Amino acid sequence: MSVKCYNCQASLSLASNIDISRNEECENCYSNLRCCKMCSFYDKTSYNECREPTADRIVEKEKANFCDFFKMGESTGEKDAKVDILAQANALFKK
Repeated sequence: MSVKCYNCQASLSLASNIDISRNEECENCYSNLRCCKMCSFYDKTSYNECREPTADRIVEKEKANFCDFFKMGESTGEKDAKVDILAQANALFKK
């Protein structure tokens, strides 16, 4: 699967489930890539928005961090989540 920037949704030349440097940035919008929103464990519905139960709490999800559990996620981003939620709502209220 392709990896997309959480902020601008640009396709990145990175593989999923890899560990990247804290200094990595999106080539398009210069957003930090080693951040919670790019991690495979990021889940807005989980406690502390992370599915890894032993990870330290990180408040700023869009800032670079030193989390030991970070692994690049596949096609992450809030825009994708909004589309999924809208599709679920439309399916729920279909006649």
